[in-house]
Amino acid sequence: MQIQDCYYLGLIAKLHGFKGEVSLFLDVTNPADYQGLDALYLDINGQLTPFFIEGFKLKNKGFAAIKFEGVETEEAAKRLVKKKAYLPLEVLPELDQTSFYDHEIIGFSVFDAAHGAIGVVAEVIDMTANPLLQIDFNGTEILVPIFDGLIQKVERKKKELYIKAPEGLIDLYLTT
Repeated sequence: MQIQDCYYLGLIAKLHGFKGEVSLFLDVTNPADYQGLDALYLDINGQLTPFFIEGFKLKNKGFAAIKFEGVETEEAAKRLVKKKAYLPLEVLPELDQTSFYDHEIIGFSVFDAAHGAIGVVAEVIDMTANPLLQIDFNGTEILVPIFDGLIQKVERKKKELYIKAPEGLIDLYLTT
Protein backbone atom coordinates (compact mmCIF):
# COMPACT_ATOMS: atom_id res chain seq x y z
CA MET A 1 0.00 0.00 0.00
CA GLN A 2 1.34 3.42 -0.98
CA ILE A 3 0.63 6.62 0.97
CA GLN A 4 -0.88 8.32 -2.11
CA ASP A 5 -3.53 5.56 -2.15
CA CYS A 6 -4.55 6.35 1.44
CA TYR A 7 -5.97 9.09 3.59
CA TYR A 8 -4.78 10.22 6.99
CA LEU A 9 -6.90 8.81 9.81
CA GLY A 10 -5.07 9.97 12.91
CA LEU A 11 -2.09 9.55 15.21
CA ILE A 12 -1.13 7.05 17.88
CA ALA A 13 -0.98 9.57 20.71
CA LYS A 14 0.12 7.52 23.72
CA LEU A 15 -0.04 4.21 25.51
CA HIS A 16 -3.36 3.07 26.93
CA GLY A 17 -2.69 0.87 29.92
CA PHE A 18 0.15 -1.62 30.25
CA LYS A 19 -0.92 -4.57 28.11
CA GLY A 20 -0.02 -3.35 24.64
CA GLU A 21 -2.97 -1.03 24.01
CA VAL A 22 -2.54 2.39 22.46
CA SER A 23 -4.62 5.53 22.28
CA LEU A 24 -5.38 6.63 18.70
CA PHE A 25 -6.47 10.20 18.06
CA LEU A 26 -8.98 10.01 15.19
CA ASP A 27 -8.52 13.20 13.15
CA VAL A 28 -11.94 12.85 11.51
CA THR A 29 -15.32 14.57 11.66
CA ASN A 30 -17.20 11.63 13.17
CA PRO A 31 -14.98 9.16 15.08
CA ALA A 32 -17.93 6.80 15.66
CA ASP A 33 -17.88 5.98 11.92
CA TYR A 34 -14.65 4.04 12.47
CA GLN A 35 -15.72 1.69 15.29
CA GLY A 36 -15.99 -1.28 12.94
CA LEU A 37 -12.41 -1.13 11.66
CA ASP A 38 -10.64 -4.45 11.39
CA ALA A 39 -7.27 -3.04 10.26
CA LEU A 40 -5.39 0.14 9.50
CA TYR A 41 -1.96 1.11 8.21
CA LEU A 42 0.73 2.73 10.32
CA ASP A 43 3.60 4.69 8.84
CA ILE A 44 6.63 2.83 10.17
CA ASN A 45 9.77 4.59 8.92
CA GLY A 46 8.11 5.70 5.68
CA GLN A 47 6.56 2.29 4.99
CA LEU A 48 2.80 1.72 5.43
CA THR A 49 2.45 -1.40 7.52
CA PRO A 50 -0.89 -3.15 8.14
CA PHE A 51 -1.98 -3.65 11.74
CA PHE A 52 -5.01 -5.79 12.51
CA ILE A 53 -7.34 -4.59 15.24
CA GLU A 54 -8.21 -6.98 18.04
CA GLY A 55 -10.09 -4.44 20.16
CA PHE A 56 -11.45 -0.94 19.55
CA LYS A 57 -13.12 1.19 22.21
CA LEU A 58 -14.17 4.74 21.41
CA LYS A 59 -13.26 7.22 24.13
CA ASN A 60 -14.08 10.92 24.40
CA LYS A 61 -12.67 13.86 22.39
CA GLY A 62 -11.88 11.78 19.30
CA PHE A 63 -9.71 9.17 20.99
CA ALA A 64 -10.01 5.39 20.75
CA ALA A 65 -8.28 2.73 22.81
CA ILE A 66 -6.96 0.14 20.36
CA LYS A 67 -5.51 -3.30 20.86
CA PHE A 68 -3.58 -4.56 17.83
CA GLU A 69 -3.00 -8.24 17.13
CA GLY A 70 0.55 -9.24 18.04
CA VAL A 71 1.20 -6.17 20.21
CA GLU A 72 1.16 -7.74 23.66
CA THR A 73 3.52 -5.66 25.78
CA GLU A 74 3.98 -2.07 26.85
CA GLU A 75 7.41 -2.14 25.17
CA ALA A 76 5.93 -3.22 21.80
CA ALA A 77 3.20 -0.59 22.06
CA LYS A 78 5.75 2.17 22.84
CA ARG A 79 7.25 1.66 19.37
CA LEU A 80 3.90 2.68 17.83
CA VAL A 81 3.50 5.98 19.71
CA LYS A 82 3.60 9.06 17.42
CA LYS A 83 3.02 6.91 14.31
CA LYS A 84 0.49 8.18 11.76
CA ALA A 85 -2.47 5.96 10.91
CA TYR A 86 -3.97 5.65 7.41
CA LEU A 87 -6.82 3.91 5.61
CA PRO A 88 -7.11 3.14 1.87
CA LEU A 89 -8.99 5.75 -0.18
CA GLU A 90 -11.22 2.99 -1.56
CA VAL A 91 -12.95 2.56 1.81
CA LEU A 92 -14.27 6.13 1.77
CA PRO A 93 -17.96 6.22 0.90
CA GLU A 94 -19.03 8.31 -2.10
CA LEU A 95 -20.30 11.74 -1.12
CA ASP A 96 -23.01 13.91 -2.64
CA GLN A 97 -22.27 17.05 -4.65
CA THR A 98 -22.32 19.39 -1.63
CA SER A 99 -20.06 17.34 0.66
CA PHE A 100 -16.34 16.64 0.59
CA TYR A 101 -13.50 15.00 2.43
CA ASP A 102 -11.03 17.60 3.66
CA HIS A 103 -8.05 15.99 1.93
CA GLU A 104 -9.72 15.70 -1.47
CA ILE A 105 -10.36 19.41 -2.12
CA ILE A 106 -6.80 20.64 -1.57
CA GLY A 107 -5.85 22.32 -4.85
CA PHE A 108 -9.46 22.75 -6.05
CA SER A 109 -10.32 26.09 -7.68
CA VAL A 110 -12.88 28.01 -5.61
CA PHE A 111 -15.75 29.99 -7.13
CA ASP A 112 -17.90 32.24 -4.98
CA ALA A 113 -21.52 32.94 -6.04
CA ALA A 114 -20.97 36.73 -5.88
CA HIS A 115 -17.29 37.09 -6.86
CA GLY A 116 -16.54 34.23 -9.25
CA ALA A 117 -13.02 32.75 -9.06
CA ILE A 118 -11.46 33.58 -5.70
CA GLY A 119 -8.46 31.24 -5.59
CA VAL A 120 -7.40 27.70 -4.77
CA VAL A 121 -8.00 25.65 -1.61
CA ALA A 122 -4.70 25.59 0.27
CA GLU A 123 -5.97 23.75 3.33
CA VAL A 124 -9.00 22.86 5.39
CA ILE A 125 -8.27 24.07 8.91
CA ASP A 126 -10.17 21.70 11.15
CA MET A 127 -10.84 23.83 14.23
CA THR A 128 -13.27 22.31 16.72
CA ALA A 129 -15.47 25.38 17.07
CA ASN A 130 -15.55 26.26 13.40
CA PRO A 131 -13.61 24.63 10.54
CA LEU A 132 -12.21 27.00 7.91
CA LEU A 133 -11.43 26.88 4.20
CA GLN A 134 -8.01 28.42 3.63
CA ILE A 135 -7.96 29.80 0.08
CA ASP A 136 -4.92 31.20 -1.69
CA PHE A 137 -5.82 34.15 -3.96
CA ASN A 138 -2.58 35.15 -5.70
CA GLY A 139 -0.65 35.08 -2.43
CA THR A 140 -3.47 36.54 -0.31
CA GLU A 141 -4.96 34.22 2.28
CA ILE A 142 -8.76 34.09 2.41
CA LEU A 143 -10.36 32.28 5.36
CA VAL A 144 -13.97 31.20 4.97
CA PRO A 145 -15.84 29.48 7.82
CA ILE A 146 -17.42 26.18 6.79
CA PHE A 147 -21.11 26.09 7.69
CA ASP A 148 -24.29 24.45 6.41
CA GLY A 149 -25.16 26.12 3.11
CA LEU A 150 -21.63 27.34 2.25
CA ILE A 151 -20.87 24.60 -0.26
CA GLN A 152 -23.07 24.89 -3.33
CA LYS A 153 -21.39 22.23 -5.47
CA VAL A 154 -18.28 20.05 -5.59
CA GLU A 155 -17.11 19.26 -9.14
CA ARG A 156 -14.62 16.47 -8.48
CA LYS A 157 -13.71 15.80 -12.13
CA LYS A 158 -13.02 19.51 -12.80
CA LYS A 159 -11.45 20.03 -9.33
CA GLU A 160 -13.77 22.94 -8.62
CA LEU A 161 -15.55 24.02 -5.46
CA TYR A 162 -18.53 26.38 -5.62
CA ILE A 163 -19.41 28.31 -2.47
CA LYS A 164 -21.73 31.06 -1.29
CA ALA A 165 -19.68 33.01 1.24
CA PRO A 166 -21.37 35.28 3.77
CA GLU A 167 -22.12 38.69 2.30
CA GLY A 168 -19.13 41.04 2.56
CA LEU A 169 -16.62 38.40 3.72
CA ILE A 170 -14.71 38.05 0.45
CA ASP A 171 -14.72 41.85 0.01
CA LEU A 172 -12.75 42.18 3.26
CA TYR A 173 -9.89 40.25 1.66
CA LEU A 174 -10.04 41.63 -1.87
CA THR A 175 -10.06 45.31 -0.92
CA THR A 176 -7.07 45.22 1.43
